[in-house]
Amino acid sequence: MFTAADVAKLREETGAGIMDAKRAMTEANGDVAKAIELLKAQGQLKADKKGDRVTGAGHLETYIHGGRVGVLLEVSAETDFVTRSEPFREFAKNVALQIAAAAPETVDDLLKQPYIKDDTMTVENLLKATIAKVGENMKIVRFARYQV
Repeated sequence: MFTAADVAKLREETGAGIMDAKRAMTEANGDVAKAIELLKAQGQLKADKKGDRVTGAGHLETYIHGGRVGVLLEVSAETDFVTRSEPFREFAKNVALQIAAAAPETVDDLLKQPYIKDDTMTVENLLKATIAKVGENMKIVRFARYQV
């Protein structure tokens, strides 16, 4: 079937809780790839349920590439505790990098773009995965991209 090491590997790859990872491994009959897909689907459902919650705590992320492209990004979550968390900060950093590289015009355009670090997912999928990981609603509020 599967071992505790398999569950630990799944948790490391997905950020899922131990019981969620164990349940996914059981449903997938020990197939890690299938378990990852199950957790992604469950994460999407969790993110959809949190979509109506107010995101009152904000964070500004900056990124400058080679002194020629700059991004200022505002991302919000429900609490300042989450805005200080590693998954949230990593998400904000990656989205700022995405904006610098792909030059979206609006937040809607950004959400629809293929994610530059994994073209099998969109930025919206990345957002929903991060929401599932941190357990709070998050929003990309606005951004500005400058290029000289």
